[in-house]
Amino acid sequence: MPTPDARPDLATIPAGSPSVEVATVGETMVVLCPAPGEPLEHAERVAVSVGGAESNVAGYLARLGHRATWVSRVGDDPFGRAVVRHVAATGARVDLVAVDPTAPTGLYVKDPGPAATEVHYYRAGSAASRMDPDVLADRRLAGARVLHLSGITPALSATCRALAEHAVTDRPLPGALVSFDVNHRARLWPADRAAPVLRDLADRSDLVFVGQDEADTLWGTADPVAVRRLLPGPATVVVKDGAVGATALCRDAEAVFVPAPRVAVVEPVGAGDAFAAGYLAGLLRGLDTVRRLRLGHLFAAQALVSSGDNAPVPPWAWFERLLDAPVETWSPLDLTARDLGWSGS
Repeated sequence: MPTPDARPDLATIPAGSPSVEVATVGETMVVLCPAPGEPLEHAERVAVSVGGAESNVAGYLARLGHRATWVSRVGDDPFGRAVVRHVAATGARVDLVAVDPTAPTGLYVKDPGPAATEVHYYRAGSAASRMDPDVLADRRLAGARVLHLSGITPALSATCRALAEHAVTDRPLPGALVSFDVNHRARLWPADRAAPVLRDLADRSDLVFVGQDEADTLWGTADPVAVRRLLPGPATVVVKDGAVGATALCRDAEAVFVPAPRVAVVEPVGAGDAFAAGYLAGLLRGLDTVRRLRLGHLFAAQALVSSGDNAPVPPWAWFERLLDAPVETWSPLDLTARDLGWSGS
């Protein structure tokens, strides 16, 4: 494991190969969803879409013009072909997605309720659960500036956990900054089993995203400073507090808090992935910490006004207008779908 001082700083990493800037690794599934507000048990029709944390990040970055590659495994079935086609349509590369002829593509189903949307997973034994450390050995990943993964992957299987540990410990992409979104999924593994694994993976990463609620559930603290003490290894830990805002705690610097703009929420699923993509885009573009956090919030807002897992991305000029806004303009922001440059879905 590299010592904290030896870990890469994105500012010192070369631009990378012409083919890849960011590599994301993880499972993406087909999503079945009834009409908004209609309970699943009474639904006669469902919409078919695609969702996955790491491919969401790759898709957002690709839409913004970054060279993003999604690495995964799908079944040799119609769902697998739909997943690959969907991710490719975002502009992310999919040539490192393996097709497994003997295992199915994962599936999850949304059940909208009055208080929240419940999610039911059908992913045990999926093709993606068969991923292992070798997926990061492909020479086409050489030169990547960022490797992004999440805490979902190590919960899928023993080989997927080995993959995650290999990514953060052995650093198979030399010089790449390792970004890790804790992304605890209680339906995949309970907090008492997940907590030590996710803490270790996070502490071996360079950039960590974690929700305050996740930190409280996993490690018994919702205080950003206390979370940072639990994770001394990363260069930066970003603690997200939903509609309140997000705090970036960088090594040898004061904590930076940026409030979240108010948004008319349609569905919260996918907002965390969008936030991570926005923050990473700011990092890749050399923005300061405040602007990285603002960009994370603006990407999350796009997801919050969408009923899908992945939302449209406005032109960069739209973001620039708000990234440079004075604090007194940013703080009272109240964004609607129209403000965000589209009509929602």
